[in-house]
Amino acid sequence: MPLNSPLDATVTPSPVALSSVPEIDYYQYTAGRRRKAAVVLVAVWGLTAALHLSLWGAPIVWAIALGLGIHFLRLMGAHRHAEVVALPSDRQDWPQVSLLVAAKNEAEVIERLVHNLCSLDYPSDRLEVWVIDDASTDATPDRLAELQSHYPQLRVHQRQAGAPGGKSGALNEVWPQTQGEFIAVFDADAQAPVDLLQQVLPRFQQPQLGAVQVRKAIANSGTNFWTRGQTVEMMLDAYLQQQRVAIGGIGELRGNGQFIRRAALERCGGFNEETITDDLDLAFRLHLDHWWIDCCIHPAVQEEGVVRSLALWHQRRRWAEGGYQRYLDYWPWLVRNRLGPQRSVDLAIFWLTQYILPTAAIPDLALALILKRSPLYGPLAGLTVGLTLISLLRGIRQARSHEARNPLPIGQSLLGVIYMLHWIPVMAYTTMRMAFWPKQLRWVKTVHVGETHSAPVA
Repeated sequence: MPLNSPLDATVTPSPVALSSVPEIDYYQYTAGRRRKAAVVLVAVWGLTAALHLSLWGAPIVWAIALGLGIHFLRLMGAHRHAEVVALPSDRQDWPQVSLLVAAKNEAEVIERLVHNLCSLDYPSDRLEVWVIDDASTDATPDRLAELQSHYPQLRVHQRQAGAPGGKSGALNEVWPQTQGEFIAVFDADAQAPVDLLQQVLPRFQQPQLGAVQVRKAIANSGTNFWTRGQTVEMMLDAYLQQQRVAIGGIGELRGNGQFIRRAALERCGGFNEETITDDLDLAFRLHLDHWWIDCCIHPAVQEEGVVRSLALWHQRRRWAEGGYQRYLDYWPWLVRNRLGPQRSVDLAIFWLTQYILPTAAIPDLALALILKRSPLYGPLAGLTVGLTLISLLRGIRQARSHEARNPLPIGQSLLGVIYMLHWIPVMAYTTMRMAFWPKQLRWVKTVHVGETHSAPVA
């Protein structure tokens, strides 16, 4: 039977969700990440060894695989029945929106970005575009100063050199100054369709909805294997998020193209300056504060994919560490079932397949070689690969549903499965590094050059 998302019904939020005072101190358990990472790593490796040496190891793994299979079938069978709504016919009744961009040394793309965001089909008196220049040392400040004379809705905030907090700190300096009922965050290389705000904002008529993530598309998708892989990866991510939300699970933020209700951001205390992935961290805090996050497949926001394997390695290591940090920081709230049963189960399965299985791959393979047997986690790995392939087939077709000719993308899906295997060494290395090395991962800036091989945004 089709499953309805909890967002499909109009639900009055609890008084907790409407208060501007945070109910809990989200940061009281964030200390000692290295120690906690080491405990988890030892537990995963120790459990893997125990299962290999136990007569019950294989049956336990098959039982877990059966549970995952049931969950995945439920995931694949979910359907959304949300009513299509639109903004009021009178444009003066449209909500105030603030678009934020944190930019550092983005001279190659900043002019295109500002023109794009200031040209969105939305009343100029209800739209403000903030660009935070994070102490750029290239021509970015000069170009922003020139652009201000052309776009009255553009506001530029100059950040002092050496200011703390990275992107989160830059956003925290500005968002309290904004006027928007809704705040959207974009990367400097973003390109949005002209009707983006009209497509996304009506979703917020559901009062319990705290944020919406727009699907990301790779602008330079035809460059090489890496950009083609990132293209299908974004389609896969959006599809899985849509299905997870449809069964009452977790929706997440992805940084570029994320829309946040101001009241929700205030209750969560803004952006976390002690993390390297502010978007993933904020998604957890929104859910812990009883808000929902939705995913928007159409339209999509374009961004520039990295074109070299080393750049992809640095980027994914940062994503892996930031995503993993959330579980280490907020585990007390998670184990207390603050999310509720549906979201807790969904999050546990996602944590197992995306983080724990890659971490356990090293001891599993090592013990399999020593004991001369097949890897114990083979059924779980095979199930995950199968789910990825099916989700890629469905996600790619859904992302291209507006195309007149939309054949089954078998070749692209197989390429995506091969490409996604990079996550195993990334995650395995990251969990070991976090446990054994005291220093936090150094942030490596993704260089944007304005490269695009896709059709221009309307």
